[in-house]
Amino acid sequence: MSEQTWTIESIRDALGNPALAQRFLSEINRAPAHQLLQVFARWERIAKDTVAAVQRGREIAAAQERGEDPTADWGDATDRVLAEAEHTRSRGAA
Repeated sequence: MSEQTWTIESIRDALGNPALAQRFLSEINRAPAHQLLQVFARWERIAKDTVAAVQRGREIAAAQERGEDPTADWGDATDRVLAEAEHTRSRGAA
């Protein structure tokens, strides 16, 4: 789906969740003309991310069915995440 030309309909369909699709349609319909492309681009990115996550989930499930460990090549990001959180807190963010 990422190679296709995205439309309002294809974004709505890619979102999958009816409540999320309704939110998208509501935002795209209420957007002022000068913000329409920004709203569309944001939701296009969300739709692409959703499609990629679904595909990745299917790949993980298929690997597990084959008896493989799909997480074997995943790096541990715990230290990086904790360092970023500490940096954010040190700048006064909640």
